[in-house]
Amino acid sequence: MDAVADRPDPPVREMEAASLSIDPALEPARPRTFIKSIVSGEVGVLVGQKVVVGGWVKTGREQGKGSFAFLELNDGSCLSNLQVIVDAAVYPLSELVPTGTSVLVEGELKKPPEGTKQRVELRVEKVLEIGPVDPAKYPLPKTRLTLEFLRDFMHLRARTNTISAIARIRDELAYATHTFFRQNGFRYIHTPIITTSDCEGAGEMFQVTTLFSDAEKLEKELQQNPPPSESDVEAAKLLVKEKGEVVSLLKSSKASKEEIVASVAELNKAKENASKLEERYNLKPGLPQKDDKIDYARDFFGRQAFLTVSGQLQVETYACALGNVYTFGPTFRAEHSHTSRHLAEFWMVEPEIAFANLEVLYFNNLDDMNYAENYVKFLCQWLLDNCREDMEFMVKNYDKTAIERLELVSSMPFERISYTKAVQLLVNVTDRKFENKVEWGIDLASEHERYLTEVIFKKPVIVYNYPKGIKAFYMRLNDDKKTVAAMDVLVPKVGELIGGSQREERLEILIKRIEDSGLPLEPYEWYLDLRRFGTVKHSGFGLGFERMLLFATGIDNIRDVIPFPRYPGRADL
Repeated sequence: MDAVADRPDPPVREMEAASLSIDPALEPARPRTFIKSIVSGEVGVLVGQKVVVGGWVKTGREQGKGSFAFLELNDGSCLSNLQVIVDAAVYPLSELVPTGTSVLVEGELKKPPEGTKQRVELRVEKVLEIGPVDPAKYPLPKTRLTLEFLRDFMHLRARTNTISAIARIRDELAYATHTFFRQNGFRYIHTPIITTSDCEGAGEMFQVTTLFSDAEKLEKELQQNPPPSESDVEAAKLLVKEKGEVVSLLKSSKASKEEIVASVAELNKAKENASKLEERYNLKPGLPQKDDKIDYARDFFGRQAFLTVSGQLQVETYACALGNVYTFGPTFRAEHSHTSRHLAEFWMVEPEIAFANLEVLYFNNLDDMNYAENYVKFLCQWLLDNCREDMEFMVKNYDKTAIERLELVSSMPFERISYTKAVQLLVNVTDRKFENKVEWGIDLASEHERYLTEVIFKKPVIVYNYPKGIKAFYMRLNDDKKTVAAMDVLVPKVGELIGGSQREERLEILIKRIEDSGLPLEPYEWYLDLRRFGTVKHSGFGLGFERMLLFATGIDNIRDVIPFPRYPGRADL
C-alpha cells in the first residue's frame, strides 16, 4: 500500500484558524509611522489621525498625581521628539517614564493646548510593546554627556542627539555621493578590502594572515598526536625498499600479472604511508620558515596580504575599461597615532576618470580638479537642502559657523595655486609663527593648509604640482622632473579634504618611480600591465569621508563622526 496516498489530509482550516488566533490587542492595526513625517506634516491634516509610533523615551514624567504621563519619544528618523500622553488606566506609568525605555504605542494625534511648543501630540490608546529599562543601571542619564564619555558606550551612544544627528548627516552624505557620481556617468566598483599591494608605499598596513592560528592548531595537534620518531620514518622507508625489491623479483621471474599487480599495490601503500610519516616528522611548531624568514607561501593566500589603505590602484583597472568609475568603502592604516584626526579604519570615496588630465580640459572631458570641486560643492549643497534640522543642531551646540561654511563652499569658486606659490605665501607670513617650518619640499601641515584657506584666501584652495619626493609613485612626473601632477583640496576647519593626481601612464617612468620608492616590482606587475596594454591618460582623487563630516559638522574629533571608531588600543564591538 502507498503510505503517502494513505496519509490523511492536513487540517487546513484548523491550521488557518490557529494562525489567526493572535490577541488583537498585541497587534498594531496599522503600519508604524515615522515621527519625522508627523512633526513635519500639516497640523490640520494630522489632527484626528490614528497612528502607531515606536521609539525610545528621551524624558518621561508622571503628572496629575500619577494619573497620566508625558513622554518625549524619538525614533531616530529626525532630531525632533514627539510628545506622547499616556493615561494610567492604559498602562502602568512607572514602566514607561524611565529614559531609554522603548515603546510601540497606538493612539490619536491631537492639537496641544495654546501656548505649548508642540505642534501636535499623541494621545495613547494602546501600549503595544515595551522594552523596559532599570533607571538605576542605564548608563546614559538625561544630563549633558561629553563625546569622550560616550565613546565608552559605543553600543548606546547613537541614542543621543549628537550621535544620531551625525549618523543622519553621514547617511545623507553617502546618498549624495552616489547621486553625484550617478548623475555624472560614473560606475560604482567594489574594490577588495584584502590586497597584496601597498598603494601609498608607506608600509603602515594591517597584515592579514592565518599563520599564527595555523601554528597554534599545529602545536595542539602535535601535543595530542606526537609526530613519528626518526626510527619510525627509517623503518617505513626500509619497508618501501623491501616492497620494491619484491616487485622487481616478481617481474624478473615472470610471475603472473595478478601477483605483480598485488605486489605493486602493497608497494604504493608503503610509499604513501612513508610519505605521510615523513611529512608529519618534518612538522615543527611555530611559524613556517624558509631561508631564515617567514614562509608566506604557506599562508592562506600563498603570499603576504594586507587590509587595503586605498582602493585606487584596483579601481584604475576598471577605469581603463569602463571609463569613469568610483569606489566607496573602508580603508585601513596601522598608524600608531592618537590625534583627533586619525583613525585605523576610515572610509574613502575614490573616483577615477579615464582620458582626463589634472587641470587642463582633455578632449572636452572634465579635469580632475573640476570633478573634485564640483563634488565637494554638491555635498555641501545637499546638506543645506536635505539636512537643515541636524545642521542647525550642530550650529547651536558645536560650531556656530557650520552652515555658513557650507554656504560659502557651495557658492564660491575654489582658488587654485601651485605648491611653489603656496610655499612662497606661507614663507612671507609675518602675523603668525607656525609650529612647523615652511620650506619648499615639505609636506604642508594642517596649520599651513588652514592658514591658506581661512586667512589668506578665505575659501577652499586647490594646491597642485607637489614635489615628487613627498608624493606616491603612481603620480605623473611633470616635465620639470621635480614635481608631480598632484593636487590637494584644502577647506576651512580641517585643511586637506581631498588628495588626487594624474596617474603616470608612461611605463618606463612608472617602473623607475616604483624602484625609486624602494618597492618591489613583482606585486605591481598587474598595475604595469595597464600601461603595457592600451595605456590611457587618467586621473582621480580620494576624499576622506570622515574628514568631510568633520568639515560639515564642526565636530573636533574624528572618532565621533564614524559609528564604530577603531584607533590604537580600541576596537569596541
